[in-house]
Amino acid sequence: PRPPTAPSRYGAFPQKSDLPATPGALGEDGRQQAAATTAKRSTPMPNYPSAPRHSGFVPGEPSLLPSRGSLTTQHHRGRPSWCPPPAPQEAGARLYPLHALSVANIPNSSHGKTSARSSTIPTPEGLQSRRCKLLEEDSPMVQASKRQRQRYVTKVGKCQVNLGNIQDKKRFLSDIFTTIVDLKYRWFLFVFMMCYVITWVVFGFIYFFDAWVRGDVGHQGDPEWRACIENVDGFVSALLLSVESQRTIGYGTRMVTANCAEGVILLIAQSIVGSMIDAMMVGCMFVKISRPKKRAQTLIFSKNCVISRRDEKLCLMFRVGDLRESHMVDAKIRAKLIKSRQTAEGEFIPLEQSELNLGYDTGEDRLFLVEPQIICHVINRHSPFWDMSAESLRREQFEIIIILEGIVEATGNPCLAAGMTCQARTSYTEDEILWGYRFEPCMSLEKGAFQVDYSRFEMTFEVQTPAASAKELHELKELEQQEHSTLSLYWDHLLQPC
Repeated sequence: PRPPTAPSRYGAFPQKSDLPATPGALGEDGRQQAAATTAKRSTPMPNYPSAPRHSGFVPGEPSLLPSRGSLTTQHHRGRPSWCPPPAPQEAGARLYPLHALSVANIPNSSHGKTSARSSTIPTPEGLQSRRCKLLEEDSPMVQASKRQRQRYVTKVGKCQVNLGNIQDKKRFLSDIFTTIVDLKYRWFLFVFMMCYVITWVVFGFIYFFDAWVRGDVGHQGDPEWRACIENVDGFVSALLLSVESQRTIGYGTRMVTANCAEGVILLIAQSIVGSMIDAMMVGCMFVKISRPKKRAQTLIFSKNCVISRRDEKLCLMFRVGDLRESHMVDAKIRAKLIKSRQTAEGEFIPLEQSELNLGYDTGEDRLFLVEPQIICHVINRHSPFWDMSAESLRREQFEIIIILEGIVEATGNPCLAAGMTCQARTSYTEDEILWGYRFEPCMSLEKGAFQVDYSRFEMTFEVQTPAASAKELHELKELEQQEHSTLSLYWDHLLQPC
């Protein structure tokens, strides 16, 4: 059966007539049903829109009952059994987003397949498609598919922004240290190895060329020959001399003698180049391993935001915690609202960023992050959620970015601590905001210390919260105060003597 719809939301639409449980009922009472159908067509139906008749059919009246097989095989998730399948799209058709944060809906396999045995209800196409569309919007499958869109920041804090068409790429070479550190590990290890291999091969070729020009290669084993580079009879031996010299191995079989000045200069140049490569690559490896970005993996955020009343004020709240015993020093938290809007002049601003006040004026944004804490954003006149109710929240499209910054607690070295600034990020979309909920406490006192139970970190419970916006609640409160003051003045006037 079709789920009931609210007339105030969708308007009055013809209801589908009740179908008998067995299709055999049409065989015996066929003439009676035909007469009843004729009589029903002649009488006006209340609350039914007047629509043009096609082929003598009335909206909402099936002329033929569907078979039992069609009732069982025709049912799809998210689409009523009597709705026609969607029209197939062309191969080259593209879906363009209607919003800056929206992406094309992910196709559902249940919508793409249609049953081979399906009954056709002869109703007007426009009214029938409208009814099907309204019922599809109420289904949870369609509502979930509508919410699947591109995020600006993922839950783990990765920004989903790709930079392209950069013309001046030489800027990256000017900051080669940061460029190497930002590389992925596979490319970083490749650059690390190639820096050593290339220098070994280049200096090995120079050693071999010097020995070949001076004749040291052709006078191997001659005791009277004063060689510049001893025991180098080919390129492989020259490559081994290059590796031994740069890595200060020094086996003693191959070496540079004092019989030529270019050999000494070449050895000094290779030693300097090798020291520079060691300093840069080992420094990059140390920085990449000990980056404070990894420290952010132990800073966790709650999966959902909640909206409920606190101190008679409507508040947006989420929870943050630290899994390590070494705490963050000078931790600060801030929030950004990412939402597209159109100005009064018609300019469209995609992904506009606005600040959410988390207690900057009172110092509540500075955290002593020892135990999990609930961060609160008071919805007041300066908040972008001032006129947003529980119903309008479902129709909005926005994203809240949470940024937690702090200094990693080091082992007594203030210089090292100053350079280990950590930043953890997460995001919440409108689907991840629970209206009328509150976080459960996760701390208890056990054995003379406070015990934190992180298994209750994500748990919430429902509380009584009005579905109206903070603006409406504020206006209602002012109206009640005004009425109370008026009644008090009237009562005082009555108590006064004549």
